[in-house]
Amino acid sequence: MTIILHDLVGADPARPFSPHCWKVTMALAHKGLPFEREAVCFTKVPEVEGGVSKTVPVIRDGSQIVSDSFMIAAYLEEAYPDKPSLFGGDGGQAMARFIESWTNSVLHGVMRDIAIKDIHDALAPVDQTYFRASREARMGKSLEQIVEGREEALTALPGSLTPVRLTLKSQPWIGGSSPLFADYIVFGALQWARITSSAKLLEADDPVRDWFERCLDLYDGLGRSVPQAA
Repeated sequence: MTIILHDLVGADPARPFSPHCWKVTMALAHKGLPFEREAVCFTKVPEVEGGVSKTVPVIRDGSQIVSDSFMIAAYLEEAYPDKPSLFGGDGGQAMARFIESWTNSVLHGVMRDIAIKDIHDALAPVDQTYFRASREARMGKSLEQIVEGREEALTALPGSLTPVRLTLKSQPWIGGSSPLFADYIVFGALQWARITSSAKLLEADDPVRDWFERCLDLYDGLGRSVPQAA
């Protein structure tokens, strides 16, 4: 049975950009599970699966409906134990939770400041209205004021990725010898900015760039199926 993934998009339904949805996309591919993406815009999220969640991703697997990217990964791990593991055991799952907390609290803030106006501009008009109002209320400043700090965010990005860079000195993936859900968590953040912004994120000689390029190549180039923003 094909799993349905409700995936966030802007005006172009062929360009899903949510970092959290990309985590699940990569997790489903990792497990080798057939899935279809159902495009959903910001203002339609409350209608997904009868309003089960205020956010996406949401998956429907037969009669099972699961929301939240980490909860979805945990569900897939339990429901499909014969498929490749996303965590490599309980310890790996606990460590992935730490990676998610770090990514959400540190890396996402930098990516937001880099790409937030680009995200707004890629949305349909009704979603632009929602996005601007909700983000400006949350951050206490206009999108244009946030954009004024874009260069500062780009300068801060390499330092924000230092834990990943140091990890990759001793192993090819964050997950160790092969990619795990921890890799997809960090990948989702970079993919978010890659798809929505044309900003140069990483220098050519940065080991994180090499790792990210390898992530893009996984599963027959799944990450590259959406081109970088022009």
